[in-house]
Amino acid sequence: MEMRWEQVELGLPAATTMPVRFYEPPVKVKAPPLVLYLRGGAFQQEGTAERETPIARALANGGAIVVEADYGSISQNMFPGAVECGLAALRSLAARRRKLGSARSPILIAGEEAGGNVAAGIALKARDQMPGVLAGQVLLSPLIDPTMSSVSIRRADAIGMRERWSDGWMHYLGGFCGFTHPYAAPCMCSRLAAVAPALVVTAEDDPLRDETLGYADRLSEAGVKVRRHVFPAGSGWSGIYNEEDGAWLSELSAQFRLFVQELRR
Repeated sequence: MEMRWEQVELGLPAATTMPVRFYEPPVKVKAPPLVLYLRGGAFQQEGTAERETPIARALANGGAIVVEADYGSISQNMFPGAVECGLAALRSLAARRRKLGSARSPILIAGEEAGGNVAAGIALKARDQMPGVLAGQVLLSPLIDPTMSSVSIRRADAIGMRERWSDGWMHYLGGFCGFTHPYAAPCMCSRLAAVAPALVVTAEDDPLRDETLGYADRLSEAGVKVRRHVFPAGSGWSGIYNEEDGAWLSELSAQFRLFVQELRR
């Protein structure tokens, strides 16, 4: 299915607009959650996708109005530009809260793989610069450890992702001095308290399983509310790295609905 992209104002010196597209829930709900979604692509994918993204559709099926932001086309998928563009998009979404949903619509940020890294970095920056605006973060197998030293990452060769992720990290960090900046590598952040509650999703056979669950543990230890879901091996979850859908889509929608319900309590 081809979906239309449109431009939204950002007001950044280097980029005044960003391409976005909207996904509507199948049934209209009162005060729907608003989700800023950042797709993956190993920090290398640029340009607007023609067909809808399975993750964004799954979140919309979970009752959200999803705004997919093409942050890569204006940031070249490099730090710190990607985080700055994403934060500007989050500000734009917050400014349009009443128009898109209602004054009571919670605002969340979501992303998978490289998009999950940027989403986690934006959640940290939003805590520091936009306190109280972000209600939650949805981190789907976020690519957050530039050392690529976990045990589970050894499975990356089996699905052809190790070299792609290694190259992606080199591209994302580019000429930036040091990879331990908390917004660039959230897993290395020493101050996680007061960041938005998180829904963290991975799978038993996911190469990013260990770094994903390790970050969830650290968030919990910092007092952040975390909902976890680990798909069983063989679920096809790793298909997200190639924007493939699968049987996990309906369960992801269900987990997202439960997460939003928890946020509203």
